Amino acid sequence: MRFHRPATLLLTTAAATLMTFTTPTTTASATTPSTPSIPSTTSPPRPCPESALKITASTLTPQHPDTLRISATNRTTTCVIDRIPTVTFGDLDGAAQPDPPSESAPYRLAPGASAYATVRTVTGGPSPSTRTVGFVTVAADPAHHGRRFDAAALGAPAGIPVWSPTTTWWRPSAR
Repeated sequence: MRFHRPATLLLTTAAATLMTFTTPTTTASATTPSTPSIPSTTSPPRPCPESALKITASTLTPQHPDTLRISATNRTTTCVIDRIPTVTFGDLDGAAQPDPPSESAPYRLAPGASAYATVRTVTGGPSPSTRTVGFVTVAADPAHHGRRFDAAALGAPAGIPVWSPTTTWWRPSAR
């Protein structure tokens, strides 16, 4: 029996040690209120307010009477606009379609940064269905009202022809 006693003592000691490590204990953190979470520094920027953006449009030229270059400049802190500009034509329904086709997504604009896009007012050549409008409205986000540009101010006093219009995505402008 002597031989088994040290083994029993060893097992008893090991079991007691195991019990010590596995016995649940109450800690101070269980009784203290939780600490508020710290905001993540990687959270996406907020949408750009319309008032924070400067929207511009180039004049149409005789060489490209159906092409506008539009831009959006951020005048505040980093924020996001939609990657597809919203361009509407006079009182016509609908907006220029993205080229390449795409879904809405955020486009980040740093403070002072500008983005540009190219709008083709007539795609695929003139058609009997081509309409002429007196103004174009450009917005950096579909939730914005946008800025209106009269045809005469864009160099088209007789109006802007529109047929199946397209717009590129916003792209970074060179500083």
